[in-house]
Amino acid sequence: MTAAHPVAPTPTAADVVEAAGAVVWKMVDGKARILLVHRTQHKDVSLPKGKVDPGETLPHTAVREIAEETGFDVSLGAPLGTVEYLLPNGREKVVHYWSAEVDAGHAERHSYEANGEIRALEWVPISKAVKHLTYEHDADVVERFTAQLEAGLARTFAIIVLRHGKAMPHEQWDGPDHTRPLLHRGLEQSRSVAGGVAAFGPTTLVTSTAARCVSTIGPTAELTGLEVKHTRSISQDAYASDGVRVRRQVEKRLAKRTTAVLCSHGPVIPQIISAVAELTGTAITHELRRSAALSTGEYAVMHVSAEGTPRLVAVETHTPAVE
Repeated sequence: MTAAHPVAPTPTAADVVEAAGAVVWKMVDGKARILLVHRTQHKDVSLPKGKVDPGETLPHTAVREIAEETGFDVSLGAPLGTVEYLLPNGREKVVHYWSAEVDAGHAERHSYEANGEIRALEWVPISKAVKHLTYEHDADVVERFTAQLEAGLARTFAIIVLRHGKAMPHEQWDGPDHTRPLLHRGLEQSRSVAGGVAAFGPTTLVTSTAARCVSTIGPTAELTGLEVKHTRSISQDAYASDGVRVRRQVEKRLAKRTTAVLCSHGPVIPQIISAVAELTGTAITHELRRSAALSTGEYAVMHVSAEGTPRLVAVETHTPAVE
């Protein structure tokens, strides 16, 4: 299993330019091809990527920039780490990458017109991609993807665990705990992470029945157009130390092998993480412990292999891009 450390920009990194992109790939006759972009102004060949806009988490940036540069609306797969280099002005640039598969038939029908930023798109066999790329750091990312592909771990689905946003404190709320609403900050957090959560292409949204969880997943539901399923099995009111109900919910999601979002609470989230680890035969690591200790509004993405026996391929954690 590989791991991605928290990747949201931080105030201490004000001088670092953050960007995000992906190795966009397709399978043709059993062999992988990689999408390269020929940039107009830079006169180079690169992977699609771009800088973070205010209010975005990095996965959101990646899918937005890929759509803008290539016209493909992608869903992100497992992370491929980062590359770091200095810009001509001396500032450090950090680019975060994921894999992103597109349907070969859709790619064949795809049309693209050159513009002031990208003059051409090119699909190349993965074995030749390294030679086509202008920069060695891009080649490094492709080699990481190649390692995933050769290990049978390139195709994944995700269990996304979202902790509800900042809610009204217990002592300031007279009603039952499950009716506590989000504060304004919690609403902002929910809107901030929606694009990042949606970037992984969820097909199912599941939430605790608590009002604060229902409100938190709302912007993601609006963005994706998905119906939200409510369940007490991951609610704080139904918390039980044995975690049996939570495990059953996780078993269901793993069996379907499609990306799902589970919006839940601080005490329940470690049980979700533990269940995914146990059911995929994964030892508890630092990254898993981090994903089990989400702050309000944060989300963890657990990438699981879609082919063969489910294996945990990577874990990443993201923070709302709000102050």
